[in-house]
Amino acid sequence: MIKKKRIESVDLLRGFTIVAMILVNTPGTWNSVYTPLLHAEWHGLTPTDLVFPFFLFIVGISIYFSYKNKKKGIIIYKKIAVRSLKLIGLGLFLNTFLPYFPFIREFETLRITGVLQRIGIVFFISSILYLNYNWKTILAISATILISYALILGFLPFSDGTLPTFNRAPNNWANYIDLNILGKHMWKPDYDPEGLFSTLPSLVTCLSGILIGKLLDELKTIKQLFLAAIILLALGYTLNVWFPINKAIWSSSFVLATSGWATLILAIIYYLKDIKKLQFGNIFKYVGMNAITIYFLSSLTSIIMYLTKIGDTNLHNYVYKNIFVYSFLPDNLSSLLYGLTVVLFYVSLGYLMFKKKIFIKV
Repeated sequence: MIKKKRIESVDLLRGFTIVAMILVNTPGTWNSVYTPLLHAEWHGLTPTDLVFPFFLFIVGISIYFSYKNKKKGIIIYKKIAVRSLKLIGLGLFLNTFLPYFPFIREFETLRITGVLQRIGIVFFISSILYLNYNWKTILAISATILISYALILGFLPFSDGTLPTFNRAPNNWANYIDLNILGKHMWKPDYDPEGLFSTLPSLVTCLSGILIGKLLDELKTIKQLFLAAIILLALGYTLNVWFPINKAIWSSSFVLATSGWATLILAIIYYLKDIKKLQFGNIFKYVGMNAITIYFLSSLTSIIMYLTKIGDTNLHNYVYKNIFVYSFLPDNLSSLLYGLTVVLFYVSLGYLMFKKKIFIKV
């Protein structure tokens, strides 16, 4: 049996994931971005597509270790509910915020969903399930959700008899539900990557983290973790033949494949960091200790820079073009250097908060 202490690999992976989220969200210009730093156009999987599911996966691991010794009761349920509402509230704040009067966007086309909103909803449901059911039931719930989601999107006809597809079209059930409920309150006119129906399979991404958390807690050999990763990846890529891997609709194959990749990378870091005791990546661990705070600040700052006008441009473009754009540099590289500079700033902020013992729990 592997001796249990605080699992440093989880902290490191959490921080690295937040850093990756900031990097892919803040290029110098969206017109010049290296392909791996963009989401897949529709079907498919890029490194960028791994970032959000990795974070939900880590949320699941954190739920397991945070609540494994907690007893059910009104106090713990209240804490879970309050934390969920805080996350949803922060997400809605980002969607509504304007850095100038009237400081709030018009409600008519306001996007309601978002990354933090999904984290809040998934955290709430996953925590309640974890506190009330054993791992076998959680596994059964996860399988039921993934199978049901695949069958609905693949076979359930619409009221007019039209057969569904997995394509970016109105006859995709995930898009259809979002369009008819959210209307203009979506990220794109025809779909939302954090939509309503696709939140259901994203819940399984978090539940998979809970199950892997239990495996980590009871780990006898590192081979168990690698085996779990191989099984998840095999299931995901096998299902991909029929139900394509797709982040936009959070397909069942996407859940399995991304959870597999998360488990595999966690296993590698765990072996190096927690078993071999190699000292690396601590700077990411510091970021992970204030993960939501740093992500929120990076998102808010980006909004302010894009919406603050300077002449006929905005603050973001002004800084990018006057500091990072040079004739001897390829546009993609200039754009990446901007993103890396932003990352360096928030990594430094994470380190400073750690040194000052500032830990903001959302």
